[in-house]
Amino acid sequence: MKLREYIYVLIGSAIVALSFNLFLLPNNIASGGVSGISTITKSVFQWEPAYVQWAFNIPLFILGVLLLGKNFGAKTLVGTVFLPFVVYLSRGLDPWTNEPLLAALYGGIGIGLGIGIVFRGKASTGGTDLAAQIINKYTGISLGKCVALIDGVIVITASIVFSIEQGLYALIALFVTSKTIDLVQVGFGSSKMALIITDKQDEVREGILNKIDRGVTRLTAHGGYTDSERPILMCVVDQSQFMKLKQLVKSIDETAFVVVTDASEVLGRGFK
Repeated sequence: MKLREYIYVLIGSAIVALSFNLFLLPNNIASGGVSGISTITKSVFQWEPAYVQWAFNIPLFILGVLLLGKNFGAKTLVGTVFLPFVVYLSRGLDPWTNEPLLAALYGGIGIGLGIGIVFRGKASTGGTDLAAQIINKYTGISLGKCVALIDGVIVITASIVFSIEQGLYALIALFVTSKTIDLVQVGFGSSKMALIITDKQDEVREGILNKIDRGVTRLTAHGGYTDSERPILMCVVDQSQFMKLKQLVKSIDETAFVVVTDASEVLGRGFK
């Protein structure tokens, strides 16, 4: 298991590095993070991006250990060091596109895919994520806002150094990256969770168990107006079974009250 996690970190870091060199760096797209900083310094000072990333990542890792008192683990240190190493090795590759929009889209997908794989290895690539944790501890600002603040400053700086248009491409890449990370973590499968309030709960429960072949849980609730006890049936089904569930409930009780929400990730028997 540990070996698999290290393999995830190495593969994910390599994908991030290649996406950076093949799409983002050649098109001056600074989509946040240390990689965005290295894109800006490459354009302004001609500094090698790998050196800049090492110069930020390693001290931030050490600072994080000293100030936060956490054991970030060897896997995170591996990602922190290995990612810039692959950036350095692949620095001579020709870009796969010189169209900024395509670069933002494909670069965002590649970065998100790589980071998602690193997360599956229970690690991170360090960088501004650690800086955000440090700011969060000493200022009380939420972690999400800290990350958005840091990335926002980088994108604004890129807009000044390059152009407003390049800043907008960076925002596109950031958005695509976040969505791709979610897909890697959660997967493409989509499930639905239904909360069913019905006077014919036994018939509905039997139908879900026998006709749809899904489990169902009965929750106890109280009506807000009558204060009387009203049981709620909770059921999670695959996207392909959702229409069958709706038809089943309607055929048994047309007056049933049904609330349906997306279930982005379902763990347990019958699911992944």
